[in-house]
Amino acid sequence: MIKIIGKIRNIIYDGDNGYKVGLFRVKEIDDEYKEYLNKTITFTGYFNSLNDVDKYELVGEFVNHVKFGKQFITSSYQKLKPTTKDGVIEFLSSSLIKGSGEKTAIKIVNVLGENAIDKIKENYHNLLMVPGISEEKALKIYNSLKNYDSSDEVIIYLRNLGFTMKEALKLVAKYGENIKSIVDGNVYELSAVIDFKRLDQIFLNNHDKNSELRIFACILELFNILQNKTGDTFFYDDFLYEEFVKTFKIDINIEQFKEYLNYLVSEKKIILKDNKYTLYLTYFYEENIATLLLSINSHIKENNLDESLINELENILNIKYNGEQKQAIISSLKENVSIITGGPGTGKTTIINGIVKAYITINHLNNFDILNTIALLAPTGRAAKRMSYSTNLPAFTIHRFLKWNKEKDEFGVNKYNKNSQKLIIVDELSMVDTYLMYSLLDGIKDDVKIIFVGDSNQLPSVNCGNVLKDLIDSKIFNHVNLETIYRQKSNSYIPYLAQEIKLKKLNDFTKMRDDYNYLEVSSSNLHTMIKKICESSLKKDLNEKNIQILIPMYKGINGIDNINVMLQNLFNKKSEDKKDYLYNDIIFREGDKVLQLINNPDCNVFNGDIGYIKEIYGKNKDNFVLSINFDGNIVDYKKSDLATIKHAYAITIHKSQGSEFDHVILPIIGSYKRMLYNKLIYTGVSRAKKSLIILGEKDVFLNSINNDYSVKRNTNLKGLLSNKN
Repeated sequence: MIKIIGKIRNIIYDGDNGYKVGLFRVKEIDDEYKEYLNKTITFTGYFNSLNDVDKYELVGEFVNHVKFGKQFITSSYQKLKPTTKDGVIEFLSSSLIKGSGEKTAIKIVNVLGENAIDKIKENYHNLLMVPGISEEKALKIYNSLKNYDSSDEVIIYLRNLGFTMKEALKLVAKYGENIKSIVDGNVYELSAVIDFKRLDQIFLNNHDKNSELRIFACILELFNILQNKTGDTFFYDDFLYEEFVKTFKIDINIEQFKEYLNYLVSEKKIILKDNKYTLYLTYFYEENIATLLLSINSHIKENNLDESLINELENILNIKYNGEQKQAIISSLKENVSIITGGPGTGKTTIINGIVKAYITINHLNNFDILNTIALLAPTGRAAKRMSYSTNLPAFTIHRFLKWNKEKDEFGVNKYNKNSQKLIIVDELSMVDTYLMYSLLDGIKDDVKIIFVGDSNQLPSVNCGNVLKDLIDSKIFNHVNLETIYRQKSNSYIPYLAQEIKLKKLNDFTKMRDDYNYLEVSSSNLHTMIKKICESSLKKDLNEKNIQILIPMYKGINGIDNINVMLQNLFNKKSEDKKDYLYNDIIFREGDKVLQLINNPDCNVFNGDIGYIKEIYGKNKDNFVLSINFDGNIVDYKKSDLATIKHAYAITIHKSQGSEFDHVILPIIGSYKRMLYNKLIYTGVSRAKKSLIILGEKDVFLNSINNDYSVKRNTNLKGLLSNKN
């Protein structure tokens, strides 16, 4: 690491999170880098407040930035105290110190010497020895010095505990000077900003692992872990105890554990009802979902709609609706809260289009009114694009509609700043978890029609809750389930296979159809068969843009990571005219198909979006840009962003939710069997639009169809709806 000493000349960029870019005049540096001595350089890094008065020591390294050239990347820094008589005078007479101009500063140094700053901080009465300084002025100078040093002292304190500079700045930005008392009291209270594992690591550096404070914190963290693992929102004490001992290796008996649980209940950190323990916040979300939905549902409903509207719609759209489709459209326009469910090919998209067109017609909306009155939403970017394509209207992810702020991890649209659309349609509701559902309802007014569309047999949300199923099972809201399959040719099978899987009544699934083929394949020859099918597809002008392989797991010889290496070499071979970039043993190449793993609304890309690497450019392995095209939206990725993408020639079935693909290859083999169950297979099958190939072992396939793992989730929402209704 290189150490440089000098002064800040200018701040070019000052981010909310403490990240800064500026100009720095180098006054001292190792001989090896003397070319920079007395030169002004560009520096970057995470800093507390900086000024152009103090001298700073920066520790870091020089790098070549792709766009901005030579920069000094700072990993740590410290403010240097002035040590010379002139330095102390300059500091005391600067704008940083109130009550001391140059003449006063000279007097102070003449009396107190070069250690004047330390003497003032020790006792402001020392200033009273300086001729002409009153007690009022002495206090003003003293308080300026204390305020000037306080935030830096807090940063140093946090760094000494083990927090990184970036973490320390986050904490100071969030909690200010209160951070020290919070850390001294309970470091785990910082979990809104810092990951629990980091906080636990810092706590264990200074305290006993069996301390009560840690036990309470670990119990609360256990709820978060189990919610993410099981999808449940409540748990029973015996199960909690077993998981607690296994997860944290803390030696307490079940009676002691229950005492800790009951204390957390008394502190309103956990809710206990009917022997069910729920994290307070999770219960708050569920309770408010129930309250807000029932409030919407209680408003006056439309009564003047009849089938003449359907006739008009059929003429406008040149379509013929069946009975259940008519019921879905009419009842959704009459009721304030509606649910429409159905499997693939049952016409959910057609009905969404019909509802939107009917609402526009009934309310005589012009183009401006439409944009301000109707909101079409989905949990993923690809699902939102599908809605937009089918309706010719804008559609958004729920996160974008609610103006999610990634840095603050909060929604800009909320109960204090509500959106005012009158018709909201949410597609793919099975993917919506408890927190997102609460956030959506919290951000809209209750004089609204809200229509939830989904497939109740698909996988439930990744995060906790089972919102769609709970709303249906409550039997409170208007619900139309579409059963008739329309999307098929004479010899098509995909939607029927999905229905058979749902009912666990498979017919001849090994028979070839126009849109379907089953091939008996073992774990040992899966690679060979996938490669053979893809090579054959390439000869038919099909490629990675048309074909999607869906696999339930990442690791192992037949896992996604391994399959993707093989498919990259098939679909996007290495060549002289394509640049490569090696990142953690993964080769990213221009032209690669890639998957976005997290929501990034600032760049309008979301979890599950698929794009293609357009260009890789940069001077070396640490300074480059990887440019990805997501359906015309070009997003640049730096090295630090690469953990948020993966190759997408093969992806998980979970990540495929909310998407449809022309041609799907779905392996169902023995090496996956511990991961396979009915809803997973159903979801994978229902992603295919034009063709589906199952590469399977019959026994594994049949067993997975009959495996109801994950069907049951323990949640409070249904009961809360019933109790409040």
